Amino acid sequence: MQNKKQFVRQSAAVLMACGLIASLLPGFAAAQDQSAKPNTIFIMVDDMGYHDLGCFGSKKILTPNIDKMCVEGMKFTDCYSGAPNCAPARSTLMTGYHKGHTPVRSNTGGVPLFPEDVTVAEVLKTAGYATGGFGKWGLGNQGRDGAAERQGFDVFFGYYNQWHAHTYYTHLYRNSERVDLNERRPHYSFFANRGKVEKDTRYTHYAIFDETVKFIKENKDRPFFCYAPWTPPHAAYQIPEDDPAWALYKDKPWDEPAKVSAAMVSMVDRHVGEILALLKTLGIDEKTIVFFTSDNGATREVYEALNSCGEMSGFKGTLNEGGIRVPMIVRWPGRIKPGQVSDLPWYFPDVMPTLAQLAGVSAEVPKDIDGISIIPTLLGKGKQETHKYLFWQENGQAVRMGHWKGIGMPEAVKLYDLSKDIAEKNDLAAQHPDIAKQIGDFMAEAWVTPRSQQDDGKYTGREP
Repeated sequence: MQNKKQFVRQSAAVLMACGLIASLLPGFAAAQDQSAKPNTIFIMVDDMGYHDLGCFGSKKILTPNIDKMCVEGMKFTDCYSGAPNCAPARSTLMTGYHKGHTPVRSNTGGVPLFPEDVTVAEVLKTAGYATGGFGKWGLGNQGRDGAAERQGFDVFFGYYNQWHAHTYYTHLYRNSERVDLNERRPHYSFFANRGKVEKDTRYTHYAIFDETVKFIKENKDRPFFCYAPWTPPHAAYQIPEDDPAWALYKDKPWDEPAKVSAAMVSMVDRHVGEILALLKTLGIDEKTIVFFTSDNGATREVYEALNSCGEMSGFKGTLNEGGIRVPMIVRWPGRIKPGQVSDLPWYFPDVMPTLAQLAGVSAEVPKDIDGISIIPTLLGKGKQETHKYLFWQENGQAVRMGHWKGIGMPEAVKLYDLSKDIAEKNDLAAQHPDIAKQIGDFMAEAWVTPRSQQDDGKYTGREP
């Protein structure tokens, strides 16, 4: 792994040298035209269920901007997180390895990436991309191994340890330096006891959104990777009482967590609309591919009241479809044909090879990752490679193989036909023992004992 990291960094250094040459030699600059590399904005919200968007079937939550994005781009019906919980899902996204191989598999908050682990940001830096992250990192505490700015990000603003992200009224960090937020506003708070509300503190998501916008504006003239792992609608359920989204739901006959969660989703929808409008204003709309997804399924507190999982079983933390199947929309005007719907089964490990191919740096991706590029599907060109199987682990294991889904352990698999039983109610293992055995064999094959890591623990508020 160390050699991989060194290779990526050496490639970035070579690219910087080439950039200097390009500035002196116009002909060379033309050959190395950065405008051919698309900007990428990857928005991943936290704990939003598969059916919490209008375009994915919600009858309770208003999401007009994301619904429009869906019409203008491609909707994926069978996209999955890499894990049913926060930190491991982020690890599979950043490294391209599934839950059986990815470095961070614990959800305690303090398990870091190793210094030698290669991230999406590091791969894209070899193509000359500016790299910024805004939201919840979860893969290394500030100032320590695994911190975002040590893993390829020019700037990261937000929460480093995910336990710190359990309140929206606190300080944040920029590249591991503490940033205190002022201009405290009145807010509606449910479960406020999950995070201390500090004096004179601004709502954190507003600050994170502002930094997202700032990064896009500052890098509009060069290729950029904007990773936006925004925290809403994750608990604590807090939103400013003067936010327009709260007015939409405060009088609904639902319990309090559901009302605040719905408002948080609509708030995010408003901000997605503002991002898309900004791209047009800056003249980079057709140069920018935008992804929108969630890191896992909805939580126990809200999924029933909002029908967040529809007919699917499970919720956040489970291996059922409700825990791992996530909405995914991808928009790129002029390149992705609008109004498309794809049932291609894919998941977070596929992000790294996909973005690397878009940037023209597939050779920089570690050769043993589990992800595959979905560019043929996105652009409608070439033959799409498919997974032999998709793998998850969380209090048991799960494998999807074609339309078959197995949950359990290698020696005891419950088998479901997702093409007929998305609710996973009818165990068909007895009727199809050969398929159940094949899935069990894949489970045994996929899990590799993780390397020993020091868990830096929950966030305590102390400086590193």
